[in-house]
Amino acid sequence: MIEPLLTCKQGDTALRIMRQILDGDDWWPPLRQSLQEQQVDLDEVLQQIVDEITRRLDADRGTLYLIDRARGELVSRIAHLPELGEIRLAIGEGVAGRVAASGAPLCIPTDPHNSPFTPRVDQQTGYQTRSLLAAPIRASADGPVIGVLQLLNKRDGLFGPTDRARLAALSLRVGELLEASSLRSQLLSPTEQPLSFRFNHIVGESAAMRQIYDRTARAARTDATVLIRGESGSGKELLARAVHFNSSRRDRPFVVVDCAALPAELIENELFGHARGAYTGANRAARGKVETADGGTLFIDEVGELPLTVQAKLLRLVQERTFFPVGDTSPRAVDIRLVFATHVDLETEVRARRFRADLYYRIRVVQLSVPPLRERGPSDLDRLIDHFLFEFKQRHGRPDVTLSDRARATMRGHSWPGNVRELQHCIESAVVLAPGTRITVDQLSLPRTTSGQVASEQFSAGVMSLRELERRYISYVVEQTGGNRSAAARALQIGRNTLLRKLQSDEG
Repeated sequence: MIEPLLTCKQGDTALRIMRQILDGDDWWPPLRQSLQEQQVDLDEVLQQIVDEITRRLDADRGTLYLIDRARGELVSRIAHLPELGEIRLAIGEGVAGRVAASGAPLCIPTDPHNSPFTPRVDQQTGYQTRSLLAAPIRASADGPVIGVLQLLNKRDGLFGPTDRARLAALSLRVGELLEASSLRSQLLSPTEQPLSFRFNHIVGESAAMRQIYDRTARAARTDATVLIRGESGSGKELLARAVHFNSSRRDRPFVVVDCAALPAELIENELFGHARGAYTGANRAARGKVETADGGTLFIDEVGELPLTVQAKLLRLVQERTFFPVGDTSPRAVDIRLVFATHVDLETEVRARRFRADLYYRIRVVQLSVPPLRERGPSDLDRLIDHFLFEFKQRHGRPDVTLSDRARATMRGHSWPGNVRELQHCIESAVVLAPGTRITVDQLSLPRTTSGQVASEQFSAGVMSLRELERRYISYVVEQTGGNRSAAARALQIGRNTLLRKLQSDEG
């Protein structure tokens, strides 16, 4: 049994995967589980796999085509193609296009008098193709074609029946890999959005998100401390995971501490652990999250919620990578990468002396700012709607459910103060509760006024500040929960202390 995907150095990953593909099937369960959980850079993983398949079958070049369902074309997403940025083929055009259309592998020149080979790409690149082997990629043996794996110019002659059989088996494995990733929603369901992806499980292609992807990739290659900023529900933890799983620490723990979900008196113990006898009932020593993360990444979510007393002790960890367990007088050293996240304005907190200035300047080394959903544009919103709709239809066994045009238009008109998390919950609720196979406006769990209109419509009369929008939405949720503030905090996916502070601020 091999280790999960990307739990070792990136350069070794494809080699281990491909050896297992060729030698047996025990590799697949942990590999599939990894792709379901990790925010890996999909291009890098697929490039490594194409490189190794090309080497194993002794070919000169390899190309992975994927079907762009919005355009009805094949696009070369991964390719040994220095001369061109990408190749786009109509379904049925050339060898890869014919394989996509027929679902059958092709080996050229097995029948040189009936060859579908088109010289267009060779003419553009100056490359001379002498032999070619292509196989369809499917997510399952009887599933639809979602791509094509193509090899050019066998180094010691021509591709033969053995090569064809090996590539067919490898193509099925690549399809299973794609099906286990977040790409499945684009490859297996209708969409009007062109094929696009970067990090597994992070959906979006707006200019703001592309900038975030590039900054995240650069940050991941270092050990620099990262501060991720953004509103609640915007996806800060996903980016933190992308930083970790695309770093040299990917084979070590990724440990999360959610400061907003912990009572103030327990945060220090949660972070640093305690010594035996540190307090009544401490019959044995306990490790904290800092020690658990040794060698890996410690993600401290909602760092702005930390009490000042704990901030002082966190400062030592950030500066020196040492800490004291509660009740212990001996410092302990750890080797960790630190990633922080917050939805609060830390500069305001520093001015109000609720957050230490020295800690603030220590944690803001590399900053990633996640845009709220309302600023990411209609294309990203539609991508997310399609993605969540596909995922929840599969999860809840409702493959025939569709979204009405009016429901989609209503979702486009909503301001989404709860960001991607609110959208995710809205779609899951609609998929589960829709009485038929069509999701209508009535099944959308969006705030409504007494007149039955979506609550966002009450804001159409004029522009209001984000603070006022947040205040109204929080008041609405508190009202809907009958004044139960704990229930309101759970519904808003924020800590109760955060909710109380916001309410007190509004009342003041």
